[in-house]
Amino acid sequence: MSEKTIVLTENAPAPAHVFSQGVKKGGLFQVSGQGPMDPTVNEYIGAGDVRVQTRRTLENVKAILEAGGSSVEDVIMFRVYLTTRDDFPAMNEVYGDFIKENVPSGALPSRTTVFVDLPHEVMLVEIDALAVTA
Repeated sequence: MSEKTIVLTENAPAPAHVFSQGVKKGGLFQVSGQGPMDPTVNEYIGAGDVRVQTRRTLENVKAILEAGGSSVEDVIMFRVYLTTRDDFPAMNEVYGDFIKENVPSGALPSRTTVFVDLPHEVMLVEIDALAVTA
């Protein structure tokens, strides 16, 4: 049985609750849900701007992937949580640009988008990822 490895980085926000930024076990790497928090100042950014929040959130996910020796190329599934359907087109555009920049193979990961209430009022988006590593 393979060991579970906890992944931590200062390049993404510290977990606010009782969970790890990322967990690896076997060939799987799960990145916990990330929000639009700037890890250098430990504050949410982009109030009311889903574009800014989506980019920051994806950068946080990427930082955790990299801290675990992985990359966006290794992601097989992103889950995107939005507070309103109205933000879907803007989020989708920023997400698409990020994927083009970070998945040069063109082998696009799967994605699910759901609409929910999020833990902090300022949050318009939260994203988690599941990657497979060698």
